[in-house]
Amino acid sequence: MADKSAIEWTDATWNPVTGCTKISAGCDNCYAERFSERFRGVRGHPFGNGFDLTLRPQRLEQPLRWRQTRMIFVNSMSDLFHKDVPKEFIAAVFDTMEAAHWHTFQVLTKRSSLMREFLKNRYRNRRGPAHIWCGVSIEDGKRKSRIQHLQQTPAGRRFLSIEPLIGPTGELDLRGIDWVIVGGESGPRARPMDSAWALNVRNQCVKASVPFFFKQWGGRSPKAGGRLLEGKEWSQFPRRRADRVLQLQANA
Repeated sequence: MADKSAIEWTDATWNPVTGCTKISAGCDNCYAERFSERFRGVRGHPFGNGFDLTLRPQRLEQPLRWRQTRMIFVNSMSDLFHKDVPKEFIAAVFDTMEAAHWHTFQVLTKRSSLMREFLKNRYRNRRGPAHIWCGVSIEDGKRKSRIQHLQQTPAGRRFLSIEPLIGPTGELDLRGIDWVIVGGESGPRARPMDSAWALNVRNQCVKASVPFFFKQWGGRSPKAGGRLLEGKEWSQFPRRRADRVLQLQANA
Protein backbone atom coordinates (compact mmCIF):
# COMPACT_ATOMS: atom_id res chain seq x y z
CA MET A 1 0.00 0.00 0.00
CA ALA A 2 1.27 3.47 -0.89
CA ASP A 3 0.83 5.83 2.06
CA LYS A 4 0.69 8.83 -0.26
CA SER A 5 -0.37 8.94 -3.89
CA ALA A 6 0.46 11.42 -6.64
CA ILE A 7 -3.02 10.83 -8.07
CA GLU A 8 -4.87 14.06 -7.42
CA TRP A 9 -8.25 12.54 -6.56
CA THR A 10 -7.12 10.07 -3.89
CA ASP A 11 -4.88 9.90 -0.81
CA ALA A 12 -3.39 6.42 -1.05
CA THR A 13 -3.41 3.23 -3.11
CA TRP A 14 -3.99 -0.41 -2.15
CA ASN A 15 -3.16 -3.23 -4.55
CA PRO A 16 -4.32 -6.68 -3.43
CA VAL A 17 -4.12 -7.56 -7.14
CA THR A 18 -1.54 -6.39 -9.67
CA GLY A 19 -1.29 -6.92 -13.40
CA CYS A 20 -3.97 -6.88 -16.07
CA THR A 21 -4.73 -7.37 -19.78
CA LYS A 22 -5.95 -4.86 -22.35
CA ILE A 23 -9.62 -4.75 -23.35
CA SER A 24 -10.12 -1.40 -25.13
CA ALA A 25 -8.28 1.55 -26.68
CA GLY A 26 -7.95 3.31 -23.32
CA CYS A 27 -5.57 0.52 -22.26
CA ASP A 28 -3.15 0.94 -25.17
CA ASN A 29 -0.58 3.05 -23.30
CA CYS A 30 -1.27 1.76 -19.79
CA TYR A 31 0.90 3.52 -17.21
CA ALA A 32 0.71 0.55 -14.81
CA GLU A 33 1.98 -1.85 -17.46
CA ARG A 34 4.76 0.53 -18.45
CA PHE A 35 5.91 0.80 -14.83
CA SER A 36 5.61 -2.90 -13.99
CA GLU A 37 7.41 -4.25 -17.05
CA ARG A 38 10.53 -2.26 -16.16
CA PHE A 39 11.14 -4.77 -13.36
CA ARG A 40 10.31 -8.05 -15.11
CA GLY A 41 12.93 -10.61 -14.20
CA VAL A 42 14.34 -8.60 -11.29
CA ARG A 43 14.68 -11.20 -8.54
CA GLY A 44 12.91 -10.25 -5.31
CA HIS A 45 11.18 -7.18 -6.76
CA PRO A 46 7.39 -6.90 -6.21
CA PHE A 47 6.99 -6.64 -10.00
CA GLY A 48 9.50 -9.33 -10.88
CA ASN A 49 6.79 -10.99 -12.99
CA GLY A 50 6.06 -7.74 -14.79
CA PHE A 51 2.41 -7.00 -15.45
CA ASP A 52 1.19 -10.60 -15.24
CA LEU A 53 -2.02 -10.84 -13.21
CA THR A 54 -1.00 -11.63 -9.62
CA LEU A 55 -3.10 -12.10 -6.50
CA ARG A 56 -1.47 -10.74 -3.34
CA PRO A 57 -3.40 -12.23 -0.40
CA GLN A 58 -0.78 -10.97 2.08
CA ARG A 59 -2.07 -7.45 1.37
CA LEU A 60 -5.75 -8.15 1.99
CA GLU A 61 -5.85 -6.76 5.53
CA GLN A 62 -3.57 -3.75 5.02
CA PRO A 63 -6.33 -1.09 5.27
CA LEU A 64 -7.42 -2.49 8.63
CA ARG A 65 -4.02 -1.58 10.05
CA TRP A 66 -4.18 1.92 8.61
CA ARG A 67 -6.02 3.81 11.34
CA GLN A 68 -5.89 7.34 9.93
CA THR A 69 -8.83 8.06 7.64
CA ARG A 70 -7.91 8.05 3.96
CA MET A 71 -9.40 7.93 0.49
CA ILE A 72 -7.94 4.75 -0.99
CA PHE A 73 -7.80 3.91 -4.69
CA VAL A 74 -8.20 0.13 -4.90
CA ASN A 75 -6.01 -1.68 -7.45
CA SER A 76 -4.34 1.27 -9.12
CA MET A 77 -2.10 -1.38 -10.76
CA SER A 78 -4.83 -3.75 -11.91
CA ASP A 79 -8.58 -4.27 -12.35
CA LEU A 80 -10.29 -6.00 -9.44
CA PHE A 81 -12.96 -7.38 -11.77
CA HIS A 82 -10.60 -8.96 -14.28
CA LYS A 83 -12.13 -12.27 -15.41
CA ASP A 84 -9.24 -14.24 -13.93
CA VAL A 85 -9.61 -12.85 -10.40
CA PRO A 86 -11.63 -15.44 -8.43
CA LYS A 87 -14.95 -14.23 -7.03
CA GLU A 88 -13.86 -15.48 -3.60
CA PHE A 89 -10.86 -13.16 -3.72
CA ILE A 90 -12.99 -10.19 -4.78
CA ALA A 91 -15.31 -11.00 -1.87
CA ALA A 92 -12.35 -10.96 0.51
CA VAL A 93 -11.41 -7.49 -0.76
CA PHE A 94 -14.97 -6.30 -0.12
CA ASP A 95 -14.91 -7.90 3.34
CA THR A 96 -11.91 -5.72 4.20
CA MET A 97 -13.44 -2.58 2.73
CA GLU A 98 -16.68 -3.08 4.63
CA ALA A 99 -14.78 -3.65 7.88
CA ALA A 100 -12.51 -0.61 7.37
CA HIS A 101 -15.48 1.78 7.41
CA TRP A 102 -13.38 4.78 8.49
CA HIS A 103 -11.78 4.92 5.04
CA THR A 104 -13.32 5.80 1.68
CA PHE A 105 -12.52 3.22 -1.02
CA GLN A 106 -12.51 3.98 -4.74
CA VAL A 107 -12.91 0.92 -6.96
CA LEU A 108 -12.51 1.51 -10.70
CA THR A 109 -13.03 -1.00 -13.50
CA LYS A 110 -13.43 -1.42 -17.23
CA ARG A 111 -15.13 -4.80 -16.62
CA SER A 112 -18.40 -3.06 -15.80
CA SER A 113 -20.78 -5.97 -16.37
CA LEU A 114 -18.74 -8.23 -14.06
CA MET A 115 -18.78 -5.58 -11.33
CA ARG A 116 -22.53 -5.15 -11.77
CA GLU A 117 -23.21 -8.86 -11.33
CA PHE A 118 -20.88 -9.20 -8.35
CA LEU A 119 -22.47 -6.28 -6.48
CA LYS A 120 -26.00 -7.44 -7.30
CA ASN A 121 -25.21 -10.83 -5.81
CA ARG A 122 -23.50 -9.33 -2.76
CA TYR A 123 -26.00 -6.63 -1.84
CA ARG A 124 -29.20 -8.04 -3.36
CA ASN A 125 -31.99 -5.49 -2.85
CA ARG A 126 -29.94 -2.86 -1.02
CA ARG A 127 -27.24 -0.35 -1.89
CA GLY A 128 -23.66 -1.01 -0.90
CA PRO A 129 -21.94 0.98 1.86
CA ALA A 130 -21.59 4.71 1.21
CA HIS A 131 -17.84 4.59 1.89
CA ILE A 132 -17.24 2.20 -1.01
CA TRP A 133 -17.33 4.13 -4.28
CA CYS A 134 -17.56 2.06 -7.46
CA GLY A 135 -16.71 3.52 -10.84
CA VAL A 136 -16.14 2.69 -14.47
CA SER A 137 -13.50 3.99 -16.84
CA ILE A 138 -14.46 5.17 -20.31
CA GLU A 139 -12.23 6.80 -22.92
CA ASP A 140 -14.66 7.97 -25.61
CA GLY A 141 -18.23 7.66 -26.83
CA LYS A 142 -17.77 4.04 -27.91
CA ARG A 143 -17.63 2.77 -24.32
CA LYS A 144 -20.77 4.36 -22.88
CA SER A 145 -22.36 0.96 -22.26
CA ARG A 146 -20.16 0.84 -19.16
CA ILE A 147 -22.14 3.78 -17.77
CA GLN A 148 -25.37 1.83 -18.20
CA HIS A 149 -23.85 -1.12 -16.36
CA LEU A 150 -22.76 1.19 -13.54
CA GLN A 151 -26.25 2.68 -13.25
CA GLN A 152 -27.56 -0.86 -12.80
CA THR A 153 -25.02 -1.52 -10.03
CA PRO A 154 -26.18 -1.21 -6.37
CA ALA A 155 -23.06 0.71 -5.35
CA GLY A 156 -23.05 3.10 -2.40
CA ARG A 157 -21.52 5.77 -4.67
CA ARG A 158 -21.09 5.67 -8.45
CA PHE A 159 -18.46 7.55 -10.40
CA LEU A 160 -17.00 7.87 -13.90
CA SER A 161 -13.32 8.15 -14.73
CA ILE A 162 -13.17 9.55 -18.26
CA GLU A 163 -9.43 9.10 -18.57
CA PRO A 164 -7.58 8.95 -20.78
CA LEU A 165 -10.07 10.99 -22.79
CA ILE A 166 -9.03 10.13 -26.35
CA GLY A 167 -12.21 11.00 -28.25
CA PRO A 168 -15.51 12.82 -27.91
CA THR A 169 -18.02 11.24 -25.54
CA GLY A 170 -21.11 12.90 -26.97
CA GLU A 171 -24.09 13.17 -24.66
CA LEU A 172 -23.73 11.36 -21.33
CA ASP A 173 -26.50 9.89 -19.21
CA LEU A 174 -25.52 11.08 -15.73
CA ARG A 175 -28.57 9.84 -13.86
CA GLY A 176 -27.46 8.15 -10.66
CA ILE A 177 -23.84 9.23 -11.15
CA ASP A 178 -22.24 10.91 -8.12
CA TRP A 179 -18.91 12.10 -9.53
CA VAL A 180 -17.06 12.51 -12.83
CA ILE A 181 -13.27 12.67 -13.35
CA VAL A 182 -11.72 13.78 -16.66
CA GLY A 183 -8.07 13.61 -17.65
CA GLY A 184 -5.78 13.47 -20.64
CA GLU A 185 -3.28 10.72 -21.32
CA SER A 186 0.32 10.94 -20.14
CA GLY A 187 3.47 9.10 -21.15
CA PRO A 188 5.84 8.85 -24.11
CA ARG A 189 3.03 7.93 -26.56
CA ALA A 190 0.31 10.12 -25.06
CA ARG A 191 -2.60 10.87 -27.38
CA PRO A 192 -3.67 14.54 -27.17
CA MET A 193 -7.01 15.52 -25.64
CA ASP A 194 -9.10 18.10 -27.49
CA SER A 195 -10.26 20.86 -25.15
CA ALA A 196 -13.75 20.63 -26.64
CA TRP A 197 -14.08 17.04 -25.40
CA ALA A 198 -13.22 18.01 -21.82
CA LEU A 199 -15.43 21.11 -21.86
CA ASN A 200 -18.35 19.10 -23.17
CA VAL A 201 -18.15 16.72 -20.20
CA ARG A 202 -17.64 19.60 -17.76
CA ASN A 203 -20.68 21.45 -19.08
CA GLN A 204 -22.88 18.37 -18.82
CA CYS A 205 -21.78 17.84 -15.21
CA VAL A 206 -22.52 21.45 -14.31
CA LYS A 207 -25.96 21.21 -15.89
CA ALA A 208 -26.73 17.95 -14.06
CA SER A 209 -25.21 19.19 -10.74
CA VAL A 210 -22.72 16.32 -10.72
CA PRO A 211 -19.34 17.07 -9.02
CA PHE A 212 -16.60 17.40 -11.65
CA PHE A 213 -12.86 16.81 -11.20
CA PHE A 214 -10.40 17.79 -13.95
CA LYS A 215 -7.27 15.77 -13.26
CA GLN A 216 -4.82 16.77 -15.98
CA TRP A 217 -4.23 17.72 -19.61
CA GLY A 218 -1.53 15.07 -19.81
CA GLY A 219 1.43 14.94 -22.13
CA ARG A 220 4.91 13.52 -21.74
CA SER A 221 4.36 13.51 -17.95
CA PRO A 222 1.13 13.73 -15.90
CA LYS A 223 1.93 17.28 -14.75
CA ALA A 224 3.13 18.53 -18.14
CA GLY A 225 -0.07 20.33 -19.15
CA GLY A 226 -1.25 21.37 -15.72
CA ARG A 227 -4.79 21.15 -14.35
CA LEU A 228 -6.46 24.40 -15.40
CA LEU A 229 -9.57 24.16 -17.56
CA GLU A 230 -10.56 27.55 -18.97
CA GLY A 231 -8.35 29.14 -16.34
CA LYS A 232 -9.95 27.31 -13.40
CA GLU A 233 -8.97 24.29 -11.32
CA TRP A 234 -11.89 21.89 -10.98
CA SER A 235 -11.48 19.70 -7.89
CA GLN A 236 -15.02 18.86 -6.86
CA PHE A 237 -15.82 15.71 -4.87
CA PRO A 238 -19.11 14.07 -3.92
CA ARG A 239 -20.27 14.59 -0.37
CA ARG A 240 -18.31 12.23 1.83
CA ARG A 241 -17.22 13.69 5.15
CA ALA A 242 -20.72 13.96 6.61
CA ASP A 243 -21.48 10.43 5.46
CA ARG A 244 -18.33 9.15 7.16
CA VAL A 245 -19.22 10.90 10.42
CA LEU A 246 -22.65 9.32 10.39
CA GLN A 247 -21.15 5.91 9.73
CA LEU A 248 -18.65 6.26 12.55
CA GLN A 249 -21.39 7.36 14.94
CA ALA A 250 -23.53 4.37 13.92
CA ASN A 251 -20.65 1.98 14.57
CA ALA A 252 -19.55 3.57 17.85
